[in-house]
Amino acid sequence: MAGLDDLLGSLTKQAGGGQGGGLNDLLKQFQQGGQSDVVQSWIGTGPNKQISPDVLSKVLSPDQIRTLSAHTGMSRDQLIAALSQQLPDLVNQLTPDGRIPTEREASRLI
Repeated sequence: MAGLDDLLGSLTKQAGGGQGGGLNDLLKQFQQGGQSDVVQSWIGTGPNKQISPDVLSKVLSPDQIRTLSAHTGMSRDQLIAALSQQLPDLVNQLTPDGRIPTEREASRLI
């Protein structure tokens, strides 16, 4: 089973290529899914808002979920539950200065 760092790396690559650009694209995907306030809480320096598995499963594409499930060996439900619990903290860790890192900065974080 893949670690969470691998999972985030795969998710950001699916969203847009490189990890810095991919993280940015992934966050845009959440914003386009109506989760701007949630994403901003993950990036900002205050408390992180949670995202429910139901909402997360609507923001991520079925292809992303299938690919990540295959990559991790987790069932769809296990994957969504794990991501909903850990994605806010992971994005928070990748945005320590309250901003999305450049691609170069992101490559050092993951």
